[in-house]
Amino acid sequence: MPLPPLNVQRRIANVLDAADDLRNKQREVLPELDRLQASVFHQMFAPGRGTGWPTVKIAELAAPGRGSIRTGPFGSQLLHNEFVEGGIAVLGIDNVVANKFQWAKPRHITELKYSELKRYTVKPGDVLITIMGTCGRAAVVPDGIPRAINTKHLCCITLDQSVCLPEFLHAYFLRDPRARSYLTTAAKGAIMSGLNMGTVKEMPMRLPPLELQRAYAAFTASLGSPRQTAQRQSVALGHLFSVLQARAFNGGL
Repeated sequence: MPLPPLNVQRRIANVLDAADDLRNKQREVLPELDRLQASVFHQMFAPGRGTGWPTVKIAELAAPGRGSIRTGPFGSQLLHNEFVEGGIAVLGIDNVVANKFQWAKPRHITELKYSELKRYTVKPGDVLITIMGTCGRAAVVPDGIPRAINTKHLCCITLDQSVCLPEFLHAYFLRDPRARSYLTTAAKGAIMSGLNMGTVKEMPMRLPPLELQRAYAAFTASLGSPRQTAQRQSVALGHLFSVLQARAFNGGL
C-alpha cells in the first residue's frame, strides 16, 4: 500500500472528515422537515382541539358513486404472467411504502387487460393506503400520473374534496395517534398482517373544517421546494464525498 507522509495523511483525513460532516448534516434536513410537518399537524389537529368537530367514518368522505373506495383485482383477475414490459402501470406496496408516492419496480399490463380492469384506475388526488404486509403506509397520487391501476395490496380512496382534502387524510393516516392505534389494532393475520376494505371504510375520524384542512395543505405544499432542494444537495454531497475519496487514494488531494 502506498503510504503518504503523515502530514499528508492528516490533511486528507481533515478534508474527508469535513466533507463527511457536511454530508451528515445535510442528511438531517429531510428528517427535520418531516418533524416540522408533524409538529404543525399536531398543533392544528391534536385530540384536544376542535371539540365540536363531527366524528365521521372514512366511507362518508368518499366521492359520490360506486367504487370510490376500492382495492385492486383479486385472484385470477390479474396473474403475474400477465405483466408486460410496457403499457398501463400497476401500482403496489412499493409505490407507497415510503409514505409518499414513488415509482418503484415497473409492472404493466396491456391495453386489452386494462379494458377489463379499468374500474381499478387510480386518479390524481386519490389516497392510497397499504392493507397487506406493511399496513397503514399511505400516499397521495400526484398530478400528471399516467394511466394506472392498483393491486389488491392497496386500498384506493377517491375523496369528495368538498368535505375532505387528500393532504389531510394522508396526514391523518400517518400522524394522528387515534388513527395509528386503529390501524395497528385492526391489522391482523396468522402469517402476515393485513387490513380489509371494510376496516378502512369503518375507520372513525374527527373531521375538521375545510378551511383548516386547506391551511394545512398549503403548508404541506410550501415544504415541497425545500424538500426537493435538500434531496438534490444530498445527492450532490454524496457524489462529492466519493470524488474526494477517489482523489485521496490516487494522490489527487
